[in-house]
Amino acid sequence: MLKIHKFEQNGKKIVLDINSGAVHIIDDLIWDILDLFEEYDKKDIIAKLENKYNRQSIEEGIAEVEYLVDKGILYSESNYPEDLDYNKNNLVKALCLHVAHDCNLRCKYCFASQGDYNEEERLLMPLEVGKKALDYLVQNSGSRRNLEVDFFGGEPLMNFDVVKELVYYGRELEKDHDKNFRFTITTNAVLLDKPKMEFINEHMSNVVLSLDGRKEVNDYMRVTINNKGSYDSIISNIAEMVKMRGDKDYFVRGTFTSKNLDFSEDAKHFYDLGFKKTSIEPVVTDLKNDYAIRDEHLETILKEYEKLSKFYLDIKKKADNFSFFHFNIDLNQGPCIYKRLSGCGAGSEYMAVTPEGDLYPCHQFVGDTKFRMGNVYDGIINTDIRDSFKKVNVLSKEDCSQCWARYYCSGGCHANAYYSNGDISKPYKVGCEMERKRIECAISVNANLLQEE
Repeated sequence: MLKIHKFEQNGKKIVLDINSGAVHIIDDLIWDILDLFEEYDKKDIIAKLENKYNRQSIEEGIAEVEYLVDKGILYSESNYPEDLDYNKNNLVKALCLHVAHDCNLRCKYCFASQGDYNEEERLLMPLEVGKKALDYLVQNSGSRRNLEVDFFGGEPLMNFDVVKELVYYGRELEKDHDKNFRFTITTNAVLLDKPKMEFINEHMSNVVLSLDGRKEVNDYMRVTINNKGSYDSIISNIAEMVKMRGDKDYFVRGTFTSKNLDFSEDAKHFYDLGFKKTSIEPVVTDLKNDYAIRDEHLETILKEYEKLSKFYLDIKKKADNFSFFHFNIDLNQGPCIYKRLSGCGAGSEYMAVTPEGDLYPCHQFVGDTKFRMGNVYDGIINTDIRDSFKKVNVLSKEDCSQCWARYYCSGGCHANAYYSNGDISKPYKVGCEMERKRIECAISVNANLLQEE
């Protein structure tokens, strides 16, 4: 199994020890030694390199590599159990509440079929269903104290009275059951007026604000029911919400398609607007759509991530607190073993709840009835779905087990895998290429910054 990954990015030669997560900035000599280290002994390495470097330097370089190997931070072995019993007690830690299967925008790339999830009618979640969902979460969370609830849609602000009542109900459950709810909301900001902003700022741990970047980019995809661009109607709302959040968490989140492969310019637009916590995600859609990302776009996209990382590094060197989600990476202490191997926990620790109370593995599977797991009244009925999701991790996925980035991406998105390959155990290849480049950019940015400290 692959043990190290070498790459050059942002002016640095870097080697990642895959299993330990250790990152080393190296020089040309160590780079060349690593090309030979696993296959040749010390004598042969010296013979192959002494026409390029002096013998003493080569010997010192080999000794340095051997020291790192002895310390377990280079060519380290995997210590993860192959028979990982993930979430053996089937505890639930997070729910995505679809409080509205309706929307006041008609975004062209919407995976939710412009908000109705391919249902016959547009629905709002009744308060009693939402309460039962919170009850279900509490009752199935075991001793876990911190629980997460995302108010989602469609557009959740179309059912905001229910959102507020559910937050109040959650606070009562906290007292009675010694739990702590972390509420978040994802909104297109069209209905985001001052009273809603005040409530969100007081009660939500995070708010995700949808904006695709520059006006012309946003308005090409994110249109109103009357096919008008949404930028002008939401930009002041988003700016006010960001200002009100202060140091609290938020994301201004965009989506890039084949129509804006220069998405680093959209990230710069966020920065220029003063939006400091940002994310821009690649669209995943049917390849028949003209805005889909295809293999032929990859070279341009990978170069664009490199371009964005240079801009990002320049900003971070100025001690600016601008943040791009995919470049946030902790080189000192990564996530726990289960997070590294299994990712988001969809279909097991995390599920989505429809307005009728049905349970699905995540929000992207909602509406595909073969993935209906049960409901908040009766619990999980189709345990086979849950079991199939629990079994999928980076050790069980053949493609992932041979990928250097496996412990950073945790196997990628189950929904993207399924809708691209028809199988949650087969990763979305185009997404994998983008993810690997994002991780290289993130490591290089943070390695540069750590070296300057």
